[in-house]
Amino acid sequence: MSEALTRMYTLRFSYLAGKKALVSPCAALFGVQTRTKAFRHIELPKVGAVRLRYKIHFPEDGQYTIEPLRVTKLAGRDPLTGRVVHGKIGGGIKMKHLWVDIHRTAPKEGPPLVERVMSIQRDLTRNAFVALTISGDKVRYRYATTSMKPGDLITTYGDIPRIPVRPKEGDAHPLGALPIGTKVCCIENLPGNGARFAIHAGVTATITRKISGRVCFTLPNKQEFAVPQECMATVGQVSNPEYSSIPIGSAQANRLLGNRPSSGLWHRKTGIHGRKLRNPKKLKVTSVEPKPKTVVGLTLPGLPKIMVRPPIRSLVPV
Repeated sequence: MSEALTRMYTLRFSYLAGKKALVSPCAALFGVQTRTKAFRHIELPKVGAVRLRYKIHFPEDGQYTIEPLRVTKLAGRDPLTGRVVHGKIGGGIKMKHLWVDIHRTAPKEGPPLVERVMSIQRDLTRNAFVALTISGDKVRYRYATTSMKPGDLITTYGDIPRIPVRPKEGDAHPLGALPIGTKVCCIENLPGNGARFAIHAGVTATITRKISGRVCFTLPNKQEFAVPQECMATVGQVSNPEYSSIPIGSAQANRLLGNRPSSGLWHRKTGIHGRKLRNPKKLKVTSVEPKPKTVVGLTLPGLPKIMVRPPIRSLVPV
C-alpha cells in the first residue's frame, strides 16, 4: 500500500510541478488545487551601489572623450528591475555629463607631465567645477581647485624624493612626497585606482602623519585613512566651496534639482522627521563630601561586644 501511495504522489506531483499555481504536497497527493498568489522576491539595490537619479551612456568602445555624454533619468527606479525604490527622486532640468579623468599619472623617470588649463566649466551632474586641460594632443577634464583659472599650468609628478617637496596648488604628487600638514584633494585609495577621496565641492583633506610606507590623512568629517605613499593626490581644495551654503530658495528650485515634493499632509513630528523638542531634565545636585558611616554596637549578657552595620534604615539616626 505504501508503494502505491508513493508512486501516486510522485506522478501527481511531477504533473503539477510545471504549473504556475503553488501546490502543497498534501494537495498534490489528494488532487486538490488551491488558489494562491505567486509571490515574487524583489531584491532592492544596495545603498551606493547604483545610481537612482540618472544613467550615463558611456561610449561602447570605452575610449575617453570630452564630448558631453547622454543622460537618462531613472526617477528613483532600479535600472535592472525598473521598480521604484526611491519615491522622492524625479523630474529636474535636462543635463549632460562631462567625463572627468580621475587618473593623474606621470612617468617616474624623466620630466613631469605639464598641462595647461583651457577653461573652467560647470557640470550639472556634479557639484564641483571641472577644468578642461590640454597637454600635447591629449585633452582631458580634471577636477578644478579653488584658485585654478584659465591659462594656469598644472604639473603631475610621479617620483617620491628623499626630502618633501614644496607644494603648489593644482599640482599632483604621490602622498609620500608631500610634507605633513598639506591640504590635498582627489586622493587615490590604491595606486593607479583613480581619485576616490575628497572629490566633492569644497572638500579638502589634511596629511597628519606617515608610518611604515603609508600616509595618514583626515577628512572634514574627522575620518582618518591610511593609504600607500604611492597614491596620487592634488594639492589644494576642490572648487565651488560655497555650494553647501547656497539656499535652495523655493519649491520650484527644489523640483529643478530633481527632488519630488512630500505628500503635504500634516503629520506629527517624530525623531526621524526632525528635531523632537523635549523638556530639560531636572537639576541634580551632588555633594562632594562623603556621608559619615554610622556604627551600631549590639551587646548581650555573656557575649563580647559586636560591631556591625545596621541592616535596617530605621536604625540609622536622622
